[in-house]
Amino acid sequence: MKQLEFNNGNYLSRPETLALPARIAPSFVFYSNFFSIIYKASRKAKRGKYGDTEWYESSYDVFHILEKIGVRFHITGFEHFLNVEGPCIVIGNHMSMMETVILPIILRSDKRLTFVVKESLLSYPVFKHVMRSREPIAVTRTNPRQDLKVVMEQGVETLVQGISIVVFPQTTRSITFDPAQMSSIGVKLAKKAGVPIIPLALQTSAWSNGKLIKDLGKIDAAKDVYIAFDAPISVKGKGGEEHQMIIEFIQAKLQEWNKMSRYPVS
Repeated sequence: MKQLEFNNGNYLSRPETLALPARIAPSFVFYSNFFSIIYKASRKAKRGKYGDTEWYESSYDVFHILEKIGVRFHITGFEHFLNVEGPCIVIGNHMSMMETVILPIILRSDKRLTFVVKESLLSYPVFKHVMRSREPIAVTRTNPRQDLKVVMEQGVETLVQGISIVVFPQTTRSITFDPAQMSSIGVKLAKKAGVPIIPLALQTSAWSNGKLIKDLGKIDAAKDVYIAFDAPISVKGKGGEEHQMIIEFIQAKLQEWNKMSRYPVS
C-alpha cells in the first residue's frame, strides 16, 4: 500500500527536480492531475468500491503531485497520533482545502478515520461520492446548536466503533488564525466520549482559497507546508483549559513557521 516514510514521527519532502510544466504552470499541472484522481475515486465510490485503502491511495496521489510541482512538506510529532491506543479526536486549524485531501495519507495507521465536514461538501459534483463513502459527520457551520447535537450524537457513535475523528472547529477556513473563531465542539465531544485529543497545527497557504470557487485556488509551490501534532490531551474538567492548550499550540507553531518562511502569514 502507498504510504509516507516517517523518521521518528517526522517527514520532510525530498528536493524535486521540476519538469518545465511544473515550473511555469504549477497550478495547471496540479489541477489537471487532481481532477483525474477525484474522478476515478468518484467512479469507484459510486460502485461501492471505495474503502479505506482506496481513500489513502487517492490522498497519497494528491500529496505526491504536490511534491512533484515543488511543494515541500514538513511534518513533525506524528508519533503522538500513532502512540494513542484506540480512537482519538484530532483538533486543528483549517487554512485551505489541502488538509482535507492530504490528511488521510498522513494519518494512515491502524486507526480508521473520518472527518467532521460542512454539509455542502456532500453535494459537490463528483467529489460528493467520495465524501459520502467516508461516512463523515456533516454540520451546517451556520447553526451551532444543531451542529453540536449532530456532533455529540454521531461523534460518540463513530468513536465507539473505533473510528478516530478529525475536527476543524473554525466557522470557516482562513489563511489567518483567529482563536475567537475556534469553537470548543471537538473538546466537548472528547469529554463526552472519554477519548484523548491530539492537537494539530497547519500552515497550508500554498493552496490558496479561490476567488470564484473557494476550494480551487492557486497553488504556490514556493510556499512550504508545515504540519505538527502535539501530545495527547485528556479532558478532565469542563474543557476550557484543554481548549486553550490547543489554541496556544496552534498559535505557537504558526509564529514559529512564520519566522522561518519567506511568505509569512499573520
